Amino acid sequence: MRTVLLSAALLPLLLTGCKTDNAIRKGAVVDHGNEVKYDPAPNAASTGTVTGTVQFAGTPPARVPIDMSQDPACSLAGQPNLSEQVIVDHGHLANVFVYVKGAPHLKAPAAPVVIDQHGCRFQPHVIAVAAGGAVEFRNSDPAMHNVHSMAVQAGNRNIDLSQGPGAKPEQLFYRDAENMIPVRCNNHPWMNAFINVAPSVFFAVTAPDGSFTISGLPQGTYDVVFVHEKLGEQHMQVSIKPQTSTAVTVTYKAQ
Repeated sequence: MRTVLLSAALLPLLLTGCKTDNAIRKGAVVDHGNEVKYDPAPNAASTGTVTGTVQFAGTPPARVPIDMSQDPACSLAGQPNLSEQVIVDHGHLANVFVYVKGAPHLKAPAAPVVIDQHGCRFQPHVIAVAAGGAVEFRNSDPAMHNVHSMAVQAGNRNIDLSQGPGAKPEQLFYRDAENMIPVRCNNHPWMNAFINVAPSVFFAVTAPDGSFTISGLPQGTYDVVFVHEKLGEQHMQVSIKPQTSTAVTVTYKAQ
């Protein structure tokens, strides 16, 4: 088990119990944006696109129903809560983090990537953000939640943040590339999600149909990396040509 490191700003929260929203916000926001150096943007006419599908071969593991009856605020009418580790639809694999190694490191978009707590689930289950970008944590539930993430890289702060019903969103900035940072809720142990920090803005997370698109890549040959929380990592070399879309297919096998 990895040791969870807490910033000095968050330590008083553990020592004195619940704080005001402003006190929590002060400990949660960490901006490393000014420490990141960026490459110049490529000429759009010289860029291309990689699209693809991630497939799953074999019989996928059954998704297990999760009992949330311990907290009545967790119920979403007509929406059963099922395990999310491996989600396969007609042979297509969702929630695979896809990124391009060796691509220019452009400045991350100003808008944060949002992860919400809704129906006592983190939604989406897997997200990605470019190094130097921010993740915004929200609570749309009538329940008290706790966002607890455990990063490894020095530029990615851990967070242990309580968010009550109607609490203001909180943002955390990520500086260093890192795959599958686990996020948990200490109040609801079945809640889990993963944050990926891509080395550049050239990344995607596969949709329910296993598809992804990464556009704006300068001409060249790249290593495209595919990462799944349970099924591991795969690589594929891709050559990008200007004004051209290159299609690839990757297959994960049942374990």
